[in-house]
Amino acid sequence: MTVIPSLPYDRFTRALERDGWVDVRQQGSHIRLQKQLADGTVLNLTVPAHHPIKRSTLAKILKQAQMDKDHLNDLL
Repeated sequence: MTVIPSLPYDRFTRALERDGWVDVRQQGSHIRLQKQLADGTVLNLTVPAHHPIKRSTLAKILKQAQMDKDHLNDLL
């Protein structure tokens, strides 16, 4: 069982960008990322610009991104 690491937002967003997510805007301390899937569906994520992001928040973002912990570790 892989544990979700506690990460700073910049390292986490770089990992998401390696997975195809694009930074579309930042408003205050929140970054909006977007990804278009092969079937045309567009997914949106909001990542807080915190050092570090809480593990529970990371877990919720990974669920929204339809990504498992092992895939995140591969991207880091």
